[in-house]
Amino acid sequence: VQLVESGGGLVQTGGSLRLSCTASGFTLDEYKIGWFRQAPGKEREGVACITNRNGGTYYADSVKDRFTISRDSAKNTMYLQMNSLKPEDTAVYYCATEVYLLIGTDNTILDMGMKPDGLRGQGTQVTVSS
Repeated sequence: VQLVESGGGLVQTGGSLRLSCTASGFTLDEYKIGWFRQAPGKEREGVACITNRNGGTYYADSVKDRFTISRDSAKNTMYLQMNSLKPEDTAVYYCATEVYLLIGTDNTILDMGMKPDGLRGQGTQVTVSS
């Protein structure tokens, strides 16, 4: 049972990357799943989440309208399409299951965390150069 991320790399400001999170040993569709990121010296930040029921999506204000979370059930994979990247997006990105959310009135993520029994991947580095 594991999650494996891929797709990170070095990109210039304004560029794009697509991260993948592939599950093995279980079905991603059964879980509320999300992407987190953590930069050196900073708190972990929940950036996007997709629910297990209706596939609703939620984003942090810092990435709204630039990042898109999606899921391919046939491939048991979740994606994070990141456009218009900025240097402040530089971080290790990892995916996780058993995510909990606090949503604002505009459906923006106010807080996002992972339940103790959740599973997370090892992470993939995203570096955006200025």
